[in-house]
Amino acid sequence: MARKKRYLTATMADGYVKTIGPTAAPFTHFWRIVAHLQNGKTEVFWGHSRSLKEATGKKIATEEAARQRGWTGYEFEIVELSET
Repeated sequence: MARKKRYLTATMADGYVKTIGPTAAPFTHFWRIVAHLQNGKTEVFWGHSRSLKEATGKKIATEEAARQRGWTGYEFEIVELSET
């Protein structure tokens, strides 16, 4: 039997709201990276994961990306998705 499709919503601490769907995937968390570039601009990367552990693993990759790309800084955030 096919899984029911649903919409998932993430609300970040700064009030940004991201809606994902319709999806039948078992996503539980949303992550966002706001990278500060050397030219003063910012770049945003985001994604969703199937567990908090998987989302937290992105933080290690982010630290490596910051070194490789020469970011002056970054914010890494994880929030739990809620079904809407």
